[in-house]
Amino acid sequence: MDRRRFLQASVSAALAASLPARAAFEDALYHPTQIVTDIDAVTGDGAQLTLAKAAVQEFSDSLKGKLLLPGSPGYDDARQLLNPSFDKHPALVVQPTGAADVSSAVSFARDNSLLLAVKCGGHSLSGKSSCDGGMELDLSTLRDVYVDPIAQTARVDGGSLLGELDHEAMAFGLVTTAGTVSHTGVGGLTLGGGFGRLARRFGLAADNVLAFDVVTADGKLQRASADRNPDLYWALRGGGGNFGVVTSFLFRLHPMQRQVIKGEFTFPFSETKQMLKFFGEYSEALPDEMHAGVYFGAGPGMPEPIAAISVVWSGDPARTEEFVAPIRKAGTIVKETLEPMDYVALQRSGDIDDPRANSQYVKSGFIRSFTPQLADDLVDNFEISPDRSTWIGTQQSGGAIGRVANDATAFAFRDAGHNLLSFVTWKFGTDPAEHIKYIKAHWQHVEKYTTGFYVNDAFNETQAEINANYRGNYPRLEKIKRVYDPTNLFRLNANITPA
Repeated sequence: MDRRRFLQASVSAALAASLPARAAFEDALYHPTQIVTDIDAVTGDGAQLTLAKAAVQEFSDSLKGKLLLPGSPGYDDARQLLNPSFDKHPALVVQPTGAADVSSAVSFARDNSLLLAVKCGGHSLSGKSSCDGGMELDLSTLRDVYVDPIAQTARVDGGSLLGELDHEAMAFGLVTTAGTVSHTGVGGLTLGGGFGRLARRFGLAADNVLAFDVVTADGKLQRASADRNPDLYWALRGGGGNFGVVTSFLFRLHPMQRQVIKGEFTFPFSETKQMLKFFGEYSEALPDEMHAGVYFGAGPGMPEPIAAISVVWSGDPARTEEFVAPIRKAGTIVKETLEPMDYVALQRSGDIDDPRANSQYVKSGFIRSFTPQLADDLVDNFEISPDRSTWIGTQQSGGAIGRVANDATAFAFRDAGHNLLSFVTWKFGTDPAEHIKYIKAHWQHVEKYTTGFYVNDAFNETQAEINANYRGNYPRLEKIKRVYDPTNLFRLNANITPA
């Protein structure tokens, strides 16, 4: 017996002698899904089609990751989105382990004209992270973050969550802009632009991407950076998921102390107008290290509505009082909280009460400034109901975001001062009609103060509204879309149709 056969026989004997060890060994092996029948599916245009059993089996055999079908273990977890109102049933769910699987999945979807949804964190306000009858590419198995503290960069797998990036980078005293809810997907946030508590200081998440590895509609893995495929690099920074599936991001990181100052100042609802008008002037004079927002509203079980100014100061702690003291002159402070907080803990602090976990409807738009007229119209037309939560809030822009030209990246709202959001949430399973009717009516009074909307907040806008939202960047985006996705395979997004 030669040496190889001897070793094989020894391993087989050892496994046979230990059933638990053998079971563990077999679990580690790749087991492609066995396809027992043809599969009914839908195309991107909504037409019905049948995927032949043999073709699906060949596709399953090509994967290292999992192919899940309805009824498969893990299928229901994979298709679930954050908002329970969306209950979609894809014909296929692919869970890739790397770029090769992503390439295979994209090629299979393209060759069969399948409707394709890409899910990272599952936060899509409009439920486009999954689909009925098509293929869902679930990136939850493609998560890892590697920080290079010398180069001050982080390589982040395409399915990673923001909390993973924050946790790994902050361990080295480094950060980059990464949203406000830790279970948000890095991919969706960044491709749409990427706001966050540090965006005024360090720019949008998209501004901090040095390179993308992306699988385009032809199934090829491309590198997009300032010197490789620069047109694609430009488009991926604000153009959403229109151009491919990003399998890896290379982020620039910035040194920052771990502790920041978190402040919350609550006012009587009767002083909301006064507070908003103060905020309009106050927010325009803040340094980049301060992120300030304002919100007001009410929900079931609350004794009365509230109004508040929320701040995060990431600069020199000794200067905190200099920039928060004016807030105390805005009105009657009902409650004040001002305390140092671990930045990673702060990023996780909104995870449980994230409104996207409820049935909801959202309207949003960019405003240049918070004018007295806007404050009046927001409050005069605000109503509360015991059956819903209704909130109006802002996310501050400006600072480093505004020092980039509107056409330097696909993100076209560098001139905005705030992102204004009106949203209503209600108990899952109840009739949404009255709630949606109300928030639409309220928005009609304030829409005239807004310009466009954040693509990551896109809900049910018309194609004409989406096209206009890319502003002067739309013609260039349309041409790039034609090059990299001529059949509009990647359409479940704030969609750019090929020129």
